[in-house]
Amino acid sequence: MAQQDPAPEPMASLPEKPEKPGLLGYYSAIEQASENMLAAARSGDWELVMRLEGACAVLISQLRHAASDLRLSPDDARLKHQMMLRILRNDAEIRHLTEPWLEDLARLLADPSKPLH
Repeated sequence: MAQQDPAPEPMASLPEKPEKPGLLGYYSAIEQASENMLAAARSGDWELVMRLEGACAVLISQLRHAASDLRLSPDDARLKHQMMLRILRNDAEIRHLTEPWLEDLARLLADPSKPLH
């Protein structure tokens, strides 16, 4: 009998504020949230994906506000660039994982004669 993978552990909490100070803290928190979103998408937990997406939106809003007063050093700007690349890779994979679901939804909406159950 094949052994099943253990169920992923639930995320303890949604990020609300960055743990690290300054702008890099916001980027780090957004990166962590994107990693959590990817893990949730891989396990098919779309409700958690949506909740984490909302948390990311809050963090991005906070980042925009903080960025109006703070600037990154050249070294921090390089770190930010690396974080952004990882966030974008996570986002691309999440989008790839959602495509089949979105295609099914589009088919259902295009043919109203098919039952939705």
